[in-house]
Amino acid sequence: MSAARADRADAVLEIDLAGIVTNWRLLARRVTPARCAAVVKADAYGLGAPRVSAALAAAGCRLFFVATLDEGIALRGELPACCEIAVLNGPAPGLAEEFVSHCLIPVLNEPGQIATWTAASRRHSCLPAVLQVDTGMARLGLTVPEFEALVRAGPPGHGEIRWRALISHLSCADQPRHPQNNLQRGRFAAARSRLSGVPASLAASSGIFLGPAFHFDFVRPGAALFGVNPQPGSPNPMRQVVRLKGRILQVREVDRGDPVGYGAEHVMDHPGRLATVAIGYADGWLRSLSHKGSGRLGGTRVPLIGRVSMDLVVFDVSGVGPALARPGGSIELLDDDYGLDAAATDAGTIGYEILTALGRRYYRVYRDEPHLC
Repeated sequence: MSAARADRADAVLEIDLAGIVTNWRLLARRVTPARCAAVVKADAYGLGAPRVSAALAAAGCRLFFVATLDEGIALRGELPACCEIAVLNGPAPGLAEEFVSHCLIPVLNEPGQIATWTAASRRHSCLPAVLQVDTGMARLGLTVPEFEALVRAGPPGHGEIRWRALISHLSCADQPRHPQNNLQRGRFAAARSRLSGVPASLAASSGIFLGPAFHFDFVRPGAALFGVNPQPGSPNPMRQVVRLKGRILQVREVDRGDPVGYGAEHVMDHPGRLATVAIGYADGWLRSLSHKGSGRLGGTRVPLIGRVSMDLVVFDVSGVGPALARPGGSIELLDDDYGLDAAATDAGTIGYEILTALGRRYYRVYRDEPHLC
């Protein structure tokens, strides 16, 4: 976007690429000698998969996971050939050739996908794939009986598919003492023993912090790369990488007893000044943040009052001087002090949803962007 477009933006989302790389390196060091991939599905959790993935590739990441075929196709043109891209949802019927032509690796989740990819691999000679086994989430992946039947019949795709990895996914990794974690680890270790020599991966962001027994050959962090706390209830070891600020459109004086916003749900209990800011639920500032949370103006926390509407929120700026609380100024909604997880707590959700909800109307600024070699 041009400088003129930035000047007329009502809200700015700043994305710290160097911070994302710092988080990836922190996790990579933590799991050594296991390797560290990166999950960049949903447009890198809303932050822009091309720019984020290029930064991670420049830092040494070589394996990326996306959710859909279209995400994989879009990313393939942004990364060097040495980087692998795996598609978690696998190949839909009739689309195997799309994976082949774009050099994408499917994650095979059920017997029909395995049959489809085996046929494609016969045509193209030993194509790579990732096999997923469900160890206790009842979502994607072969059931344990399906996996056992496949192995008893002979190594699945033996001589026809080059197995890039065996993976599964933990359902309770953000609850370290939950018995489901060790149950799933045991089931996964048993499955891995049936496919010797195939790299194995169980842990995503939170699973990394369950310890080395969960790391296997590589890990697959996603939200932790972008600053979401992988250990709820404990200090966040990840660097905050997003900052969000909205333009003040209007400042008004109000009296005690004046209602604010839709439904007149907030009634002023003091005379004061209000700032209307150009962010709303159409921008991903969730309606559940109504009457909750705060922004920062000149180093002072200012409370959000009334309902969040489609394009606007209102802050009580009575405690901030008029020189700062003025039309054309900005209020910070996300920063180092009030990050994704704090906003999620106020909204009654998780940091993942706050992150992925951030809208497309923001003017985006990428900081410390590296260059690929």
